[in-house]
Amino acid sequence: MNMKRISGVCLFIVLCFCGLLGASAQSVDERIGMAMNEGDWFALDSIYSSAPKDSINPFLEVFSRCLLGNRFNRPDVSILAFTDLLNNYSESLGLENLLNSAVMFSMDLSIVGENEKAASLINTVLDSTKQYLDSAAVSGMKRYADRYAALAAFAPYAVEFCGDMGRVPFRMEPVGKPERRSVLMHLENTRINGLDADVIFDTGAGVNIISHKLAAKYNLIPLDASNTVAGVGRRDGTYVMAKELVMGNITVRDVPFLVTDISSNNKEADQYIDAFNIIVGSELMLRLKDVTLDFEHKEIVVPAVAPTRSDVRPNMYFSSQMNLLTKGSVLGSPMLMVIDSGDASYGTLDRRFFDENADYVRAHAEPDSIRMAGIGGVMVSTCYKVPDMPLSMGGNVVFPKELAVLTGDWQGMNDYECTVGVKTLMLFGKVRFNMVDFVVSTEMGNATFAASPHREDMPSVKFVKEKNPSAIQALGCIAVGLGRTLINPNAPSMPDL
Repeated sequence: MNMKRISGVCLFIVLCFCGLLGASAQSVDERIGMAMNEGDWFALDSIYSSAPKDSINPFLEVFSRCLLGNRFNRPDVSILAFTDLLNNYSESLGLENLLNSAVMFSMDLSIVGENEKAASLINTVLDSTKQYLDSAAVSGMKRYADRYAALAAFAPYAVEFCGDMGRVPFRMEPVGKPERRSVLMHLENTRINGLDADVIFDTGAGVNIISHKLAAKYNLIPLDASNTVAGVGRRDGTYVMAKELVMGNITVRDVPFLVTDISSNNKEADQYIDAFNIIVGSELMLRLKDVTLDFEHKEIVVPAVAPTRSDVRPNMYFSSQMNLLTKGSVLGSPMLMVIDSGDASYGTLDRRFFDENADYVRAHAEPDSIRMAGIGGVMVSTCYKVPDMPLSMGGNVVFPKELAVLTGDWQGMNDYECTVGVKTLMLFGKVRFNMVDFVVSTEMGNATFAASPHREDMPSVKFVKEKNPSAIQALGCIAVGLGRTLINPNAPSMPDL
């Protein structure tokens, strides 16, 4: 569920409750409630950071830290906040928010390597709530518990560097129909369990993916865990573990992959499917901590010593499907963008951009269509392929040769308005992902291309389902939807056909 589409009734309840908190707190609490309702994490970060903490309703103060820590990759903040939330507010959260909070909390525990605690947390919440859940919700929560229990037997993402700077060479290789001139990033000097591997680097993939055939070839260890990925359709898969992934002079041990059928069930699209047999994405980037895509020298650069957290405000966050979203603009229109090196084109703008800029679009391009293949199917939409519109991201401006502006609905583009494809990323020369501060920055090249936090014991969780929601329970609707979409991390997309 898109956070921007939560019903007006929910928003009215939030604002009414905030109005009862008193004049001194009303302004801050209303603004926090609005930011949460709209899923505007940048606004929430700004409001929370600037407001005196004693001016914020205690529930909102704790919940703000939970959401900000989870969305901006600050587990040292969110783990303590979620512990406070579940210890002190679990009876008032409401059922859906309790499940959502457990999902996010467990993810943050897993990021810092505490998979056993993550599994225990999910099981504790499930035991407390399963009498109120349908079979689909129970199954979804069990998948989380199974995954973390399986990962607890390993030490996922142990990273080693040969030298003080990691360097992973890559090549840009054509994919799809030749006339489209689509390209993907193929990592070079890469091995899985000692065998050469052809790996795609896809910042838009929320989970590492491998085909059944290659999982067997590389002798990956089966895990008793599964998940569902959301592409054009949705498809289940089971987890396996690679004991070693070598990329250039970087070695990563115990790397989980999801084994799934990567086909689109479309004969034309599936002839290009071999390019997507192994993908690594944003989950790996989190562990590398500081990743620069240097398109001028065709290498990924990762410092062996990660940066420490600074006071700079983030300009990037994780969406509910593990997309990396940032603030940017196209043709001067501010918007949220997903940074997707697995999109082999220049990128796509959704229907909202067309509705706001229809005269310009029609004046500069002719009607066209786009067909995008992905896991589970093919999507078709009418569009305009508009040339040379200025796109600003990470502090610089480029002029992509064409951006597809959709005139119809497009599945998946709810959390953001623009997909920045790899051919646009190449125009910047360098794109740096500081995964500690959660800041993306760009640098124009000379060439032009066509630590574990302190924690209390695990919280006790109590939940009693009431017929009529309390005021705090009504307020809890501000986070509805996070857990359901988090169950389905993004899968890679195949090129425009």
